[in-house]
Amino acid sequence: MTHRYLDRFEALCFGRRKLLMGLLLALTVAMGFFGKQLRMEAGFEKQMPTHHPYVDTFHAYRDDVMGANRLNIVVRAKKGQIWTAAGLNRLYQVSQAVTFLPNVERLGVQSLWTPNSFVNEITEEGFRADPLIDGSVTPDALDEAAILKIKAAAIQGGFIGTLVSRGQDSAMVTAELIETDKDGHKLDYVDYNRILEEQIRKRFEDADFSIEIIGFAKQIGEIADAASSVLVYFALAIFLTAVAVYWYCRSLLFTLLPILCSFTSLIWQFGALHLLGFGLDPLAVLVPFLVFAIGVSHGVQQINFIVREVSLGRSCEQACRASLSGLLIPGTLALATAFVSFITLLLIPIPMVRELAIAASLGVGFKIVTNLVMLPVLASFFRMSPDYANSAMNLREARAVWLRKLARIAQPRNAAICLTVVGAVLGLAVWQSQGRVVGTVLPGAPELRPDARFNLDAVSIASNYDTGLDWLTIIFEAKPAAGAAAPEPGIGFCGQVNIGLYQDSFVWALQPVEGVLSIAAFSEQMKQYNLGYNEGNPKMESVPLDAANFAALATEISRGRGTMRKDCSMTAVHLYLTDHKAVTIHRVIDAVKAFAASNTEPGVQIRLASGNAGVLAAVNETLEQSELPMLLYVYAAIVALVLLTYRDFRAVLACCLPLTIGTFIGYWFMKELQIGLTVATLPVMVLAVGIGVDYAFYIYNRLQLHLSRGLEISAALEQAILEVGTATIFTAVTLAVGVATWSFSELKFQADMGKLLAFMFIVNMVMAMTALPAFAVWLERLFPRTQAVCVPGLMQH
Repeated sequence: MTHRYLDRFEALCFGRRKLLMGLLLALTVAMGFFGKQLRMEAGFEKQMPTHHPYVDTFHAYRDDVMGANRLNIVVRAKKGQIWTAAGLNRLYQVSQAVTFLPNVERLGVQSLWTPNSFVNEITEEGFRADPLIDGSVTPDALDEAAILKIKAAAIQGGFIGTLVSRGQDSAMVTAELIETDKDGHKLDYVDYNRILEEQIRKRFEDADFSIEIIGFAKQIGEIADAASSVLVYFALAIFLTAVAVYWYCRSLLFTLLPILCSFTSLIWQFGALHLLGFGLDPLAVLVPFLVFAIGVSHGVQQINFIVREVSLGRSCEQACRASLSGLLIPGTLALATAFVSFITLLLIPIPMVRELAIAASLGVGFKIVTNLVMLPVLASFFRMSPDYANSAMNLREARAVWLRKLARIAQPRNAAICLTVVGAVLGLAVWQSQGRVVGTVLPGAPELRPDARFNLDAVSIASNYDTGLDWLTIIFEAKPAAGAAAPEPGIGFCGQVNIGLYQDSFVWALQPVEGVLSIAAFSEQMKQYNLGYNEGNPKMESVPLDAANFAALATEISRGRGTMRKDCSMTAVHLYLTDHKAVTIHRVIDAVKAFAASNTEPGVQIRLASGNAGVLAAVNETLEQSELPMLLYVYAAIVALVLLTYRDFRAVLACCLPLTIGTFIGYWFMKELQIGLTVATLPVMVLAVGIGVDYAFYIYNRLQLHLSRGLEISAALEQAILEVGTATIFTAVTLAVGVATWSFSELKFQADMGKLLAFMFIVNMVMAMTALPAFAVWLERLFPRTQAVCVPGLMQH
């Protein structure tokens, strides 16, 4: 029945091939028009998992604590210290410029010059807080006395290491960004990077002062700018692929066809994304080109089939018809598997990953039309000369010589040896892949090279300031204790001394944790204010035990922003971390959870977590929790599709077991190269599964065909390897060489993905050419067939 439908579909495509190609051309032109309008679009909140408790905490208190989307801008004197008229003047200019940048929350800007920088001083009258720089001081009238006064105030106020570097050769301006402005317009991170460069760096950096800028907005902008190199290496990969395809088929036509058809689906993909209202995230910029690689892989299989048919004496149109019918089922099966693999990314509740899943799924879905239907129909318009047919026959025979040696793996004894080796490799890979990191492995921006300007700035700031670039905000929520009266109006929970005492115990417990650089907490401020109001008596540097005194000091603290709500229903602890490596964040999160589990306080609840490290922790936990279910769904889909097509459990085992081995070897490779599982690397592993199963389907499809003709298993496998082995090996090596050129990209994550993809292409090819035949041989011996093999839909060539 399936064979009859295939015949009808083939007749429909080739009987009206001009109309079909006209419609596809019109669609391509239309999609090209819309695709040209596709723009890069990033978003900080798109990277936050939905309904994660850490993200819920972030949203609940984002207006009360330091925002996770911040800019840190440092003015560094190239000679001497920042305590000069020129240095402080430059800092003032930068502070003003930052304050009036678009999407900057002006009340959140802080530097030595801003009115929210106070110096707390103990006087005879008690505690006094004065602006760090008096309002009467102007940047244009700084004399030596004024500069020394500012320096003394910065030291006295404890700003060395926070707003001023420890070496005092630089000073910092911090700002919080609002992603959506009052008019509802979202922040364009790609364009914002250019604003920062034009209005801050180029304007204020010169021979005397350097400007260092870090923050999510800057990081994404740097990635987007460096992403232009993607096109360069993509073009290089296409060129190498074209050269290799020409060497393989010795035909300019057959060289251009798979590339042209894969480009067509890329155009459709870009157009569809724009029509659906999506942009292209800088962290997902590789995905369309990864999907392009899938198209080239299937295109080469089509070319291999057509060239083989031509070498057997058939006309070009007959060969193209045979290719359409012969590869439509295995090709659709392989692409459907890749499609389902990408669709499973929707299980991960991170908006950016879900957009990526939609983009990749669209691209793979379009491949079914462009590479399985459009390519053979388009090729049928051309004619092959008898000389080319003879040349193709000679090439086929020459390549069959070395493939026959490889095909000996289908002999039972060789297959047993192969399975022994494969089993040992699998065990080693599972063992070595333990401890693989989910999240960022290296400090700085992992997507950029260590010598990128952003990472150099990040290292410089981290080395000279105590507050660190990454912080985890822990929320202490106050609630009425069981049986207690409701809080008094106007005072709220500010009379609950146990809040401060509990938090003080927490700070003491977290200080020695590895990875915690420094801590800023409500309880620490409470101790400092209590010290100040008691004439600096060291004995009073503690949380006051008197409720009235506690409430009065809380009122003073609430005048500043970032550590509490005015009613004390929320107080915060900011843990500044040495870096945002996954292992660092995980260690600190575990320490917080351990304290909360072993130290409970009635009426007080510890909530994780805000700050940029809190967001990263939420992303890492979401990826870790989603990875196994996602992979199980992918394999379940592969099992279902294979069973639906072949109705044979042997096919499931033969196709899936080599794929599983390749996946674990890939995890081992990631661990050795220090590549963490992130929102950028996850699609690559999914793609590796999709490509790997492609090879398996094409080989197993030919195996089934020859088994249906009555060949015994070893002979059938030998014929299958002879027919599709060259194309499989050639495709894997060609794609691996192409993506390996990405190793030289300015984007580190593109370089890492190039290495990972190249490795996975080769590993999955090796598994398909060795482990699959070996499994098939022994599955046939262990579970002999009781009836003839029926292969619906395959043409009997």
